[in-house]
Amino acid sequence: MRDQGDSKPLIEIDGVPILERVILNARAGGLDDFYIVTGYHGTRVRSFLDELSERENIKINHVINEEWQRPNGLSVYAAKDHIDGPFILTMCDHLFDPEIIKDVLSSNHDDDTVTLCVDYNIDNPVIDLNDVTRVNCTSKQINNIGKVIRDYNAFDTGIFYCTSVLFDALEQSFKEGDESISGAMNVLGAQDKARTFDVKGRLWLDVDDPMAFGKAIVYVTEGKL
Repeated sequence: MRDQGDSKPLIEIDGVPILERVILNARAGGLDDFYIVTGYHGTRVRSFLDELSERENIKINHVINEEWQRPNGLSVYAAKDHIDGPFILTMCDHLFDPEIIKDVLSSNHDDDTVTLCVDYNIDNPVIDLNDVTRVNCTSKQINNIGKVIRDYNAFDTGIFYCTSVLFDALEQSFKEGDESISGAMNVLGAQDKARTFDVKGRLWLDVDDPMAFGKAIVYVTEGKL
């Protein structure tokens, strides 16, 4: 993606930065209070977010992760003391149909669990099998999650409905040597605290490389994302 820009969240798709599209899609899904964790090129990204906040009248809170070179669990954990109550977690480079957010917010969730939105269409041609995080699961249980697992029946969309137990699971996963979000979800799976939510074929896309970027341009111009 470096050919498109030196800060992925600020790379534009049809004139709009990826991060702005993620935030606007999340707002369309029903969210109104945002905590954005920044690290790499953080000053520049936060300056953009301040402008977006004022322009779109969106409440945006800054959280800084100084250890952004390390796995993504550290970025989530940086928000531990900033968030009170359930929250939606998503990635800055994942575009999605806002209906996914609406559906997961309107669903019932067990206390002290984390719910991962999954795509059961493992033949989805949009997905890059070399990059996607794979999940072995049922609606009530995550058995395994990771990029290289062979036995899987769903894909991780990068959208989670979270409670504070996620931070506890991150702490345990860190102690076990895994600083990724997937590591925390495997901890929660072992504790019977990981749930899944079927996105029911709705469109989502991880904009992670030139091919995905090209797909994003097509879907955005067609009004699908």
